[in-house]
Amino acid sequence: MEYNFKEIEAKWQSRWRADKTYKVETDPSRPKFYVLDMFPYPSGAGLHVGHPLGYIASDIYSRYKRLKGFNVLHPMGYDAFGLPAEQYAIQTGQHPAVTTEQNIARYREQLDKIGFSFDWDREVRTCDPGYYKWTQWAFLEMFSHWYDRSKQQARPVAELTAAFETSGTEGLDAACTTEMHFTAAEWNAKSEREKEQILQNYRLAFRADTQVNWCPKLGTVLANDEVHDGLSVRGGYPVEQKRMKQWLLRVTAYAQRMLDGLDKLEWSDSLKEIQRNWIGRSEGAQVFFDIENSDRKLEIFTTRPDTIFGVTFMVIAPEHEWVGELTTPENKAAVEEYIRQTKKRSERDRIADTKRVSGVATGSYAINPFTNKAIPIYISDYVLSGYGTGAIMAVPAHDSRDWAFARHFGLEIVPVVEGGDIEKESYDAKTGKVINSDFLNGMDVKEAIQVMFAEVEKRGLGKKLVNYRLRDAIFSRQRYWGEPFPIYYKNDTAYPLAEDKLPLELPPIENFGPTAEGEPPLARVKGWATPEGCPYELSTMPGFAGSSAYYLRYMDPHNDKALVGKEADEYWRNVDLYVGGIEHATGHLMYSRFWNMFLYDLGCVCEEEPFRKLVNQGMIQGRSNFVYRIVGTNRFVSLGLKDQYETQALYVDVNIVRNDILDLDAFRAWMPEYKDAEFILEDGKYVCGWAIEKMSKSFYNVVNPDYIVDNYGADTLRMYEMFLGPLEQSKPWDTNGIDGVHKFLRRFWRLFFDRDGQLCVTDEKATEQELRTLHKTIKKVSEDIENFSFNTSVAAFMICLNELGECSKREVLEPLTVLLAPFAPHIAEELWAALGHTESVCTASYPVCDETHLLRNSFEYPVSVNGKLRFRKEYAASMTPAEIQADVVTAPEAQKWLEGKTPKKIIVVPGKIINIVI
Repeated sequence: MEYNFKEIEAKWQSRWRADKTYKVETDPSRPKFYVLDMFPYPSGAGLHVGHPLGYIASDIYSRYKRLKGFNVLHPMGYDAFGLPAEQYAIQTGQHPAVTTEQNIARYREQLDKIGFSFDWDREVRTCDPGYYKWTQWAFLEMFSHWYDRSKQQARPVAELTAAFETSGTEGLDAACTTEMHFTAAEWNAKSEREKEQILQNYRLAFRADTQVNWCPKLGTVLANDEVHDGLSVRGGYPVEQKRMKQWLLRVTAYAQRMLDGLDKLEWSDSLKEIQRNWIGRSEGAQVFFDIENSDRKLEIFTTRPDTIFGVTFMVIAPEHEWVGELTTPENKAAVEEYIRQTKKRSERDRIADTKRVSGVATGSYAINPFTNKAIPIYISDYVLSGYGTGAIMAVPAHDSRDWAFARHFGLEIVPVVEGGDIEKESYDAKTGKVINSDFLNGMDVKEAIQVMFAEVEKRGLGKKLVNYRLRDAIFSRQRYWGEPFPIYYKNDTAYPLAEDKLPLELPPIENFGPTAEGEPPLARVKGWATPEGCPYELSTMPGFAGSSAYYLRYMDPHNDKALVGKEADEYWRNVDLYVGGIEHATGHLMYSRFWNMFLYDLGCVCEEEPFRKLVNQGMIQGRSNFVYRIVGTNRFVSLGLKDQYETQALYVDVNIVRNDILDLDAFRAWMPEYKDAEFILEDGKYVCGWAIEKMSKSFYNVVNPDYIVDNYGADTLRMYEMFLGPLEQSKPWDTNGIDGVHKFLRRFWRLFFDRDGQLCVTDEKATEQELRTLHKTIKKVSEDIENFSFNTSVAAFMICLNELGECSKREVLEPLTVLLAPFAPHIAEELWAALGHTESVCTASYPVCDETHLLRNSFEYPVSVNGKLRFRKEYAASMTPAEIQADVVTAPEAQKWLEGKTPKKIIVVPGKIINIVI
């Protein structure tokens, strides 16, 4: 009987659904293990072969832990809100709810075909009102809490207002946007509207003016990772920096706790370092510089106050709130033009472009508080408004970027060492002593920094403080397809919707684009207001809103009283293993950790950290293609001619490209925006650019897994994706080796059945060699699974089969079937049933390695004659090299090659090799 994978896989997938094989319940009698995948965004393109990589790895581990006796929670759902679905709706006129439902059905079909052990009864969809009710609830809780830094805990806003009423801000240490000081009398004299404006300075969910990436064409704010080279990743539309009133989450309040929490997690050192850098803790000094002819003082933050003597100019961000005030009339036109150009660049581009030097003088001067020199104030885009104070003191003798700026604009550079290298540190490298001021001469740098911290405070110029690079998260998006905010307005003052009114459901709408006035699509909805006529918030929540706590909902998905009930939370506690891409190392993981810590403060969850162990799978790479659009047109120029024009590179679907030549008609039909595209060709063809990079729907370079499943089977796909290379490394997709994995499964099948399709498994006792092979494989595969070295597990199975030969003994094949089940569950189920078991192989016990079979009483030596392998001969492990030397020359196999000659030398390496030299 041949291995009919199509029939077998369809049979067992149907059986698993009917029997609810993977359904899991809270069971305090068994140890729990929670395995989580980063859930997918269901696009119309469906899964590509890169998506299942992490899912297969987590599925192998889930099945392994289940066989080891754990009660395993392994759920799946869909991150179903977001801009792509909305843009598709705008282009096609279909409601995003309809297309999202279709896409989810497509994903579910593909996931089922691969044979994952998901408990589909726990599925969540972020666009389901029953789910986003709890996202809205969490937002309202953040709105009604502030962060007490003295207690390192979120506390109800009611406590804050009570403190204001009795003692003002005295004695409070609250996380806030701006430090405020007022008395109880001043607070009590304010109107309700004025009080709410002050509370927005403290709430964990608050509304404020902030700098954003605004895309007029898409009509929405974009995250930094949605912008590249000043253009939207989706559509390639211009993006500008704009100051807008937005909802934000005060993530910065939890910065130190998130930093400290990393020490408790089983994450890779590199991933922890990424998070530490993103949080960016630095100890420094707040220093105020007087501004010439003004009562204003310019605030900066520096980690090196000892270099203040070398400050020769100041730089403020183009978005700094004092730009207009500091700019003199004669500099106004130049400043406005510079700011106009800066708006075209994202913060990410500004940070990355370290070699670019640009700026403009304001015409104003600050006073160096230690030298009393008047120093010019410049504007430059290498200073960011959101980090620190949006202003820096420039020390060109100390900092390379300041030095380049000073050289470019002909500004003063105070030498550090007479005749020395002005880009080096501000101390003498030979002595290690500070030499840039009489005040600090002779001190080492650490001492000088501490002295200057004290001196700054002593002179009343500022104070020592801790700063973080981490920003508060912008939580508004000016689009339709997202969670509505449970907020309404009276006199432009925000009020929370009552909890019993949740969920506030997304209203039906026909036109999903922004209004002509630039307002969000919800502005078109008539009656989008409370029954009393108070208008609701028009923006919706961003994509990360729904993904920040979805792991908690999986624990208790049908609870209509709480996000997660106490019993479920105390049993499942947190995620034991989280598998996902490194691209979420900052945004998603940071927001989820913040969200979880906040809920921990409220007593809603029992663990402060959500993800105990995290493994990042590498990318499966594909070949991408590019077309080159002439900026501001719908004309596309071929690769070899693109340098003659100002162009923007855009990804194109690899399925309409052959050998890097674009199918022009297919391109025009690909997207509505390209239907009138014009082309500038070379030699009558349009040649595309290319790159090997991450396989991604956004890069249009995906390979569909359906082809592999249809032609080789899901078990082959599962094992082959693991066999491609180490899980955490990126690797290119290449189907050349897939036949080898498929042949392995067919060979394994033939150990159980003869040519007539009859089961040929026997109860004959296994040999010691067969048992050694079996237990060696159990040991190797078990260790590999624990270490996520799945590629070497697959290799171990292949070696095992080669060593077993034609072995068809139950004593060997039964445990081997269970061992293989996490990797190839369909064939394992079929063979397990063939062996006479009526229960699923999932209910079996994981085979235990018997170490006694690994102890060798003898060793089969490879015997070489003059360096060439000629035969093998087994000797007892107790024999000495001399005994082996004496015996090996008498063997008939050796005599054949000796031809009557006496060996010059016999070399025996115990347990390794024998070499006869003649």
